[in-house]
Amino acid sequence: MHCGARTRSGAPCKSRAMKNGRCRMHGGTSPGAPKGPRNGSYKHGYYTNEAIAERRQMSAFIRDMREALDGTSYEV
Repeated sequence: MHCGARTRSGAPCKSRAMKNGRCRMHGGTSPGAPKGPRNGSYKHGYYTNEAIAERRQMSAFIRDMREALDGTSYEV
């Protein structure tokens, strides 16, 4: 059984199909590593999704505050 996907030239792919019906180039072997601690390279700390989102939120807050202060006068 062949893959059946179309190549860039328009011809059908001639590679053998895997269980999912596509070849290793057109069907992929897996959807990727599992999320969270089940993954061997589990990230904790600075590079977690939560930490990145928190830094982005804080950067947006600082940006908004700088824009707000730039419009005011600094008379003493």
